[in-house]
Amino acid sequence: MSFIEKISGYSKSDEHLAKLLVSAAEYAEIYLLAKRRQKGCDGMGELGTLKEEFRDVVDKVIQYCKEKEYISEVIDYDIDAIVDGIKRWE
Repeated sequence: MSFIEKISGYSKSDEHLAKLLVSAAEYAEIYLLAKRRQKGCDGMGELGTLKEEFRDVVDKVIQYCKEKEYISEVIDYDIDAIVDGIKRWE
C-alpha cells in the first residue's frame, strides 16, 4: 500500500488533509505536464523548480499526517511514485 493510499482514507473525515491532497494533486498535474513537454535540456530549470515545489507540498502532507498521527514511520519517497499514487487517488 502506497503512502497516498494509506492516508487517503483519512481525508474523508479530515477536511484539511483533503485540501492538502487536492493541492498536491494540482501540483502533480503541473509537474507531469512540464515533464511531458520537456525535451532534452530545454526546460530543465523550470522542471526542477516545479519538482521542488511539488516536493514541498508533499512534505507538508507528510508533516500534517505525522502531527495527526495518521502515520508514524519515516516516509522516504520517490517523487514520481508519489505522482502515480496521487493519479490513482484522484
